[in-house]
Amino acid sequence: MAKMYYEKDCDINKLNGKKIGIIGYGSQGHAHALNLKESGCDVCVGLRPGSRNWANVEKAGLKVMSVPDAAKWADIIMILVNDEAQAAMYKTDIAPYLEEGNALMFAHGFNIHFKQIVPPANVDVLMIAPKGPGHTVRSTYVNGKGVPCLLAVEQNATGKAYDIGLAYAAGIGGARGGVMETTFQDETETDLFGEQAVLCGGVVELMKLGFETLVEAGYAPENAYFECIHEMKLIIDLINKGGVAMMNYSISDTAEYGEYVSGPRILPYEETKKNMKAVLKDIQDGVFAGKWISENQVGRTFFNAKRAQLAKHQMEVVGAELRKNMLWGDDTDPDTASN
Repeated sequence: MAKMYYEKDCDINKLNGKKIGIIGYGSQGHAHALNLKESGCDVCVGLRPGSRNWANVEKAGLKVMSVPDAAKWADIIMILVNDEAQAAMYKTDIAPYLEEGNALMFAHGFNIHFKQIVPPANVDVLMIAPKGPGHTVRSTYVNGKGVPCLLAVEQNATGKAYDIGLAYAAGIGGARGGVMETTFQDETETDLFGEQAVLCGGVVELMKLGFETLVEAGYAPENAYFECIHEMKLIIDLINKGGVAMMNYSISDTAEYGEYVSGPRILPYEETKKNMKAVLKDIQDGVFAGKWISENQVGRTFFNAKRAQLAKHQMEVVGAELRKNMLWGDDTDPDTASN
């Protein structure tokens, strides 16, 4: 069993006297900055010149500086801009201002694990990775709860990196949910695999194919959307709460029987496992990382084309119309502010 920490194991007072610079104010950045501020920490947000979020940060009552100024000011620097932007920003705006004993923090291990960022030996390098999107990190904190986090320490120059990481997790509310110890390598590789094979790549393809199959068979696109896409959240909420057993308890026996007889027909075990292993190998060998780095260097032509193609898919068009005309309780759109 992986080592777990909770609020009783985390001393937020370890952040006393520490200045925390949050680099970026997107989904994760706004949540970390606001939660830490409300936990009594000394926080500033570092943004690029001309960022549209500058006024938003000031409106939230937070200090805001340019990224270089935030790096100079802070003792703890949490980099929360997009993975593909981190290396260049680090080299020009952060690395020149690092001081011995600083803590350099991340919420995902991509750039450290694949050596796009190579910090000096005299700073702590660690990760607190909330296992949920930023708007959830914020909303659960406001409601007195917290999103579980992963903790990893790559470099413990001061001997206090674990204390800082656990205190930071407490500051953003993560210790309320639990903090699991891992490594940069394990977090990076499992996170990328989960996103690609299951959570994003796998689920989107499965929903899209199910939607297309029903529509091509003559069923109304709205029915197809409800059955193959809208209800996905309802099912996942049950699994998240109590595992597959709770889902099966909550659905009909007819649905559960269909799970057993038809699931393996849709995703044949041996073939699917073989493909998943190939995806994992590309992640472990750095093939995927190399492709993503190159994609950003050539203007994201493939990425942008695929994004535009998905936006025009009937599944997305029909879904947008349904969401405008139906009441989904008190659901709101997540914070999609740019960094």
